[in-house]
Amino acid sequence: MKKPVIGLTASHDQKTGELRMSSRYTDALRDCGAVPLVLPLSLKEGDCIQLPETLDGLLCTGGPDVHPFRFGEETLKGCGDFSPLRDEAELLLFHSFYKRKKPILGICRGIQLINIALGGDIYQDLDAQLSDRPPIAHRQPFRSDAPSHHVDLASDSQLARISQAVRIPVNSLHHQAVRRPAESLRIAGQAPDGVIEALEQPDYPFLIGVQWHPEWLYHTHDHARKLFEAFAAACAKHSMR
Repeated sequence: MKKPVIGLTASHDQKTGELRMSSRYTDALRDCGAVPLVLPLSLKEGDCIQLPETLDGLLCTGGPDVHPFRFGEETLKGCGDFSPLRDEAELLLFHSFYKRKKPILGICRGIQLINIALGGDIYQDLDAQLSDRPPIAHRQPFRSDAPSHHVDLASDSQLARISQAVRIPVNSLHHQAVRRPAESLRIAGQAPDGVIEALEQPDYPFLIGVQWHPEWLYHTHDHARKLFEAFAAACAKHSMR
């Protein structure tokens, strides 16, 4: 059977102008039944409109902060650096794939980008804006392939069905998170401190965002592998239409 081809957004090193892509993303897609294709960021609007005609899905990967102007805020203390090139290209790509109802998966920055693109907003810095919460380490102090805290999944969510669980252990490598979900999205998972860790759109073929990094966990944790497998299967189904 023909494998689906999935586009991935790359990180942008502004000092050198080079693009970077962790092999963990591409390996996870490859091992779970897809062909990964890393996309350039120097894309024009017409390029972004054309790509969903060729590709079967989009993976929005982790990376730097999205500029606060993108969700109508001034920059607060604790906000990190951003890539204007990536912000522009990734938002164009998301909307192009979204309009075609192609499967989309967002990881870390990806869940935040999806939420912003659909009208939601994010915390610019959890430590600064949620100092009254229990001290869960959302920036874990140890290796990235080890889980740091649990996420409680909504029992009727697509993500719970995929994971075959309602509580999963995840790693945590972020300082920002979804604050107000877009109207079209539902909360699919939360950390014990209430921070939103997963979003999905119920009436969309496959649109899921997760705050953790399953590409670090898929070798050792079934829920991470099942997420990539479900994404690849959704892309394969769409490619046969």
